[in-house]
Amino acid sequence: MTMTRRRLLGRLVATGFAAGLRPLKAHGAGAPALRVGVLRYGTVSWELDVIRRHGLDTAHGLALAPQEFATGQATQVALQAGQVDTIAVDWLWVARQRASGADWTFIPFSNSAGALMAPARGPVATVPDLPGRHLGVAGGPLDKNWLILRAYAQRQVGIDLDKAAEKTFGAPPLLANALAAGRLDALLTYWPFAAKGQAAGQRRLLTVEDAVTGLGVQGTPPMVGYVFSDRWAKANGAVLEGFIAASRQARDLLVKDEVEWPKLRPLADAGSDAEFDALRDWYRRGIPRHWGPAEQEAAAQLYQVLALVGEPALVGGGGDTLPAGTFWQAAQSW
Repeated sequence: MTMTRRRLLGRLVATGFAAGLRPLKAHGAGAPALRVGVLRYGTVSWELDVIRRHGLDTAHGLALAPQEFATGQATQVALQAGQVDTIAVDWLWVARQRASGADWTFIPFSNSAGALMAPARGPVATVPDLPGRHLGVAGGPLDKNWLILRAYAQRQVGIDLDKAAEKTFGAPPLLANALAAGRLDALLTYWPFAAKGQAAGQRRLLTVEDAVTGLGVQGTPPMVGYVFSDRWAKANGAVLEGFIAASRQARDLLVKDEVEWPKLRPLADAGSDAEFDALRDWYRRGIPRHWGPAEQEAAAQLYQVLALVGEPALVGGGGDTLPAGTFWQAAQSW
């Protein structure tokens, strides 16, 4: 990135594009800080909370310094401006950036992506019911969930949803309200909103993970992960390795120890016990159990499928081959 671009991004952060930025106090005085860009009610904040409460960061020689942002786009701007060291985002963003010459790289955080949801009673019960119906899509036209659903519908039932459905792109909370009010027949949304919808009695028609399997992808690709620059990783190897170790310990606690979950309730933005339980269960299902060549190959297979759907707008000049370095190669398998 040129210095001019970095300065411009920094100015955007400073002047409010990343509205909601709120640095939180770092742990471990004297330990090297790791600045993590997070959303206030994002699930990354759950993991970081566990790490900090148990002192797992200081035990591994670093001090977590979360910084809160209002939107996912704001976290991306902050990362590119050098205001934070890492954020959580999907690897399609990383691949697109690398195809343009950036050096971002990825380690997995979650295998969960989202689901196609519908009211308990309504006209849509399966993907073939979507043509001519009002479909909400969280995110934008290049969101991974939308591309995966488009590819699945084309391959499984021969439907081009981009043309056949009356789609509306938007923010997940707004679309969730539209579905509840009957203005949408179905909603493709991110997993926390799918979990809340399920708790409210909505039908889960298809998970994005099942759609990936239906596309013939062998293995379980990660969906969202921590992203940082190769250059930063090489200069801060011990900090990064310590963070990976602390992160895995926190996830183990969230899988095995029920006592951890009530402490996360304030961060979950759950309106009921049923919502909170659904969020917990979806989060646990998404924790990566394995990471290595098989999962990276699954991601490469998925990328080839999505490149045909997203075309140059998705892949830039990178073609249908996942750009080298998309996944941090120094990360050990587990």
